[in-house]
Amino acid sequence: MSTAAPSSDAELLDMLRSQGPMGVTDMAGVIEVTPTAVRQRLGRLMAQGLVEREAIRAGRGRPKHRYQLTQKGVRLTGSNFTDLALALWREIGAIENMEVRKSLLRRVVRALASGYAQEMEGKTTTERMHSLSRILEQRRVPFSVDSNGERPVLTAHACPYPELAENDRGICVLEKILFSELLGEDVQLSQCRLDGAESCQFQPKSIGDILNGFAGDGLRRPPMRTMDEGRTTS
Repeated sequence: MSTAAPSSDAELLDMLRSQGPMGVTDMAGVIEVTPTAVRQRLGRLMAQGLVEREAIRAGRGRPKHRYQLTQKGVRLTGSNFTDLALALWREIGAIENMEVRKSLLRRVVRALASGYAQEMEGKTTTERMHSLSRILEQRRVPFSVDSNGERPVLTAHACPYPELAENDRGICVLEKILFSELLGEDVQLSQCRLDGAESCQFQPKSIGDILNGFAGDGLRRPPMRTMDEGRTTS
């Protein structure tokens, strides 16, 4: 029997999703690793809030423990909604009334931002980028942050919505708006995989970018985005 940890967190999560609450010994037997390796993996998953432990008492002696997915874990393992997302995105794009379409997209962004915002930490843009990167990593989307330059860079090493992006680049705009909401600062998509780059990168707009964007409008003060209200004020 191998003493290594399971090949991935997903293996253990998928098993708990399909088979329900299980004990360490049962899990070790199914994935053919030692109980110690299973406990190490469970410790990491519990720290991420994906798995919870329940004590089962049967007479005297120490209670036995069973492990099961939390609601967060259920959402993560049951997130294979590609077909549904593609269909919904096409229907949104088919709405002819532009104002109705924009209003619906704003509601989508607010809903996404609200879900992520509860897990966001940090005060500075760089700190919040690191926090966002960790949140996305938990959702099996690899991101990293480079803070060595003048402005921090958030890099997506894999697209969160690959099939959507291939069909409609508007999803990249939605993602940029979502990240701006969560980071509390306007960001730009500085490079994109769809243009041949190795990865997609997001970084805060420079002062020059902001001024250029408002040069044709009397250099007004840039709008401040209000997540709670889902609108902008000037």
